[in-house]
Amino acid sequence: MSVPSVRTEAGPSRWRAGLGRLAAGTALLTAVAMLPWLSGNDPALTVLRARSADQDPTPEQLAAVREQLGLDEGPFAHLTHWLGGLPRGDAGTSWVSGEAVLPQVTGAFAVSFTLMLGALVITIAVAALVSARTLYLGSRRRLHRGRGAVGVAVLAAVPKFLLASLLATVCGVWLGWFPSSGWAGPASMVLPALALGVPSGAMTGGLLDQSLPAAFNEPWARTWHAYGFAPGRVARHALRRALAGVLPQLLPTVVALVGGAVAVEKIFNIPGLGRLALDAAIAQDLPPLQTATLALILLGVVAGLLIRALRRALLGPALRDGALPALHAPAASRGRFTRWAAVACALALLVLVTAGLLRDPLHVDTAARLLPPSAAHPLGTDALGRDLLARLGHGALRTVGVALVVTAVCTLTGLLLGMAAQVGVGLTEVVSTMPAVLAGLLTTAVTGPSAWGAALAVCLVGWTPYAAQAAALLEQERASGHMLASLSFGAGPGYLLRHHLLPAVLPPVLRNALLRLPTTVLVLASLGFLGLGEQPPTAEWGRLLSENQPYVELAPWTVLGPACALVLLSVLAVSGTDAVAVRSSASVRTSRRSRGRGAQAQGGISAGRTEPRSVARRSAAARSR
Repeated sequence: MSVPSVRTEAGPSRWRAGLGRLAAGTALLTAVAMLPWLSGNDPALTVLRARSADQDPTPEQLAAVREQLGLDEGPFAHLTHWLGGLPRGDAGTSWVSGEAVLPQVTGAFAVSFTLMLGALVITIAVAALVSARTLYLGSRRRLHRGRGAVGVAVLAAVPKFLLASLLATVCGVWLGWFPSSGWAGPASMVLPALALGVPSGAMTGGLLDQSLPAAFNEPWARTWHAYGFAPGRVARHALRRALAGVLPQLLPTVVALVGGAVAVEKIFNIPGLGRLALDAAIAQDLPPLQTATLALILLGVVAGLLIRALRRALLGPALRDGALPALHAPAASRGRFTRWAAVACALALLVLVTAGLLRDPLHVDTAARLLPPSAAHPLGTDALGRDLLARLGHGALRTVGVALVVTAVCTLTGLLLGMAAQVGVGLTEVVSTMPAVLAGLLTTAVTGPSAWGAALAVCLVGWTPYAAQAAALLEQERASGHMLASLSFGAGPGYLLRHHLLPAVLPPVLRNALLRLPTTVLVLASLGFLGLGEQPPTAEWGRLLSENQPYVELAPWTVLGPACALVLLSVLAVSGTDAVAVRSSASVRTSRRSRGRGAQAQGGISAGRTEPRSVARRSAAARSR
């Protein structure tokens, strides 16, 4: 592979990516159009009940609704008619209210986009605070220990809907600092932006904090420090280098702030796009649902193109010319505090789960409703008088087990699609725009509400962060100097995959997966909260949070137990990311020592036709030094 070949492939790759976006968007819109027919319910009955709440409609009324909406023509005729009206600015009329759809979607999109900008500011601010210590120490060559990220784990594991409830109660109702409901001006944006931005910022900052040590370990950083360059200048260039690998994670984050903030919008009574899409999907009101889905797809494609352009601007001509240095984190050891925190969290979880398994999670005692923690009930009771410790213990295996399976499937899918960058780039941008709630409605229409139906819904959309990260890392690795050197010596695809691509991609993606494990639990919980996942009386951590969320102000202990369990799980996951970082740094050092020998042998075999073996050996030895 040479530089001219890379440049000549740029044009066709753009066409393939564009075709992938078009095909993925068409498939998503077609799936949305088939929602009423997939559900097995009569669309006319659902629409009629949404209009008038009539519990016993007559056959004549149902026939009139079918004729009015053209339901007998099928989903494809309706989709074609809806698409034909879009060039004229006509998105149809709502089946339920009879009002024009485009003004509704435009207004809801404006609200959600404004809220997204506010949440994005909070996300960037929190990410900067999280990575500030590593940036400061790394620019001064004082970053010698593993980073403890317990605080990051706590912030990332806080459920957004629980944080929204606490902010609305404390800052909105008790203190009266900001409005707790409605959308009346800039002040109404503060609390929901905090609820959305703080966990997202902790997640993004954690990924950036893990990438910075590798940037500070590059040869230029050591040289600049030796020549006495200002630490601020070194920090700016290292941040620029590390941001290129983290930016793709902003795509699913940004779109989730628009279409996936349904619970936060409902808590603060915000008329946003996610709430509009959810209400339309429940009522099977196709015109606003399709228009909202199209708006999310366009937003995702535009955001994806902007992020790709920003990445290329950050990396500069080195990405195009194949002159990027490889990012390899320095040898790191986990800090003592992180190890002790991981041990303490593991013991605490073991004690909670063991004690809960010895109790009955289904025993109902209406005389003991919402009791505070005591000797009889260490974590208190819920609204039905059930012991919360028992429900927490019995729900641990199911919660963690399903989340681990979903995370593994999403990670593997993301890796495969990320490595097929020309095929997966458009698909990733489009699927990342699909809220998990909408995917849950589509899967529930086929499988019915169940835990594994919710897991399937999360698997359909949860692979996009890993695919975006893998594609970005692979693009950088293919543009590195040692990759081109191996190609020049005749290294085959298998050798490149084993010695270059996988070592560069697997450790960061695995750390990302472990960091997102509590988020997977929360997404499954939100689907259960909307009736699309675990059904009562199953004891599952996410469902415990959603069931007891209305009692946060009256009985905060009802959510304290599952929230603390999620925090403990998140701290364990972060300690696992540190372990992966230590192992990957050790494996990189080993591969560095063997890479010269492998490239030398490979070069001697394949380059023997064009140059003497001794020349190949001297070139490989010079590269290894």
